[in-house]
Amino acid sequence: MATSAVIDVHTHCLTEAWFKLLQDHGGPRYTVRQVTGGMRAIHLDGAPFMTPVPAMFDYDLRLRTMDEVGVDVSIVSLTCPNCYWGGPDVSLQAAQIMNDDMAAARTVHPDRLRWFASLPWQYPEHALVELERAAASGASGVMVLANIDGRSLTEPAFEPIWRAIDARSLPVLVHPTAPPGVAAMDMTRFQLTASLGFTFDTSLAVARMIYDGFFDRHRRLKIIAAHGGGALPYLISRMDQCYENIPA
Repeated sequence: MATSAVIDVHTHCLTEAWFKLLQDHGGPRYTVRQVTGGMRAIHLDGAPFMTPVPAMFDYDLRLRTMDEVGVDVSIVSLTCPNCYWGGPDVSLQAAQIMNDDMAAARTVHPDRLRWFASLPWQYPEHALVELERAAASGASGVMVLANIDGRSLTEPAFEPIWRAIDARSLPVLVHPTAPPGVAAMDMTRFQLTASLGFTFDTSLAVARMIYDGFFDRHRRLKIIAAHGGGALPYLISRMDQCYENIPA
């Protein structure tokens, strides 16, 4: 009896070239520091933010791990802070580095790997060019962080990008990053940015899409909300109640 393939749609990769570009151009917000065990960690505004693990840099190790846990296909994507740093040229270069690397890995392992493209969203003209290039290189979809350096995904400035993605019927993985105001909310201690802030970030981004008429404008678009949809599955009834009963 045939069994369904196990596909991991949320798994991340990095390259040393991307990491060096971040070290050289990510400041002052993003810095790289040595942490326990000799590992490198990305810090955001001086607080721990993201710690890469070896399999992110090593496709052979990734494939062995996939075999061990029973994953047939992985759809890899860049993690946060993605390419939303540096000026236009640096941001585009960061996206190109990762998209080229993921496309090459897909060519070497066509039965095991797919990839979601990264785009320099804060520079829409560059993002549209890179979307075209990534789609031609075989991207299975797009990965976007739940806020673009504090900006909502439903801002009018991003509409041309969403229209282009929608026209290609590409799925989009909405992945969290630090929501705006983590320092003001005292979330930089105890890893609260990653544990609670990330789920809040995804929930807020997708909630805005629901209420904003986003899915009416982009009818072919399929959104994958990372980490089980954040807190949305647990709060959707409360969202309905508040929207319907609290006067505007």
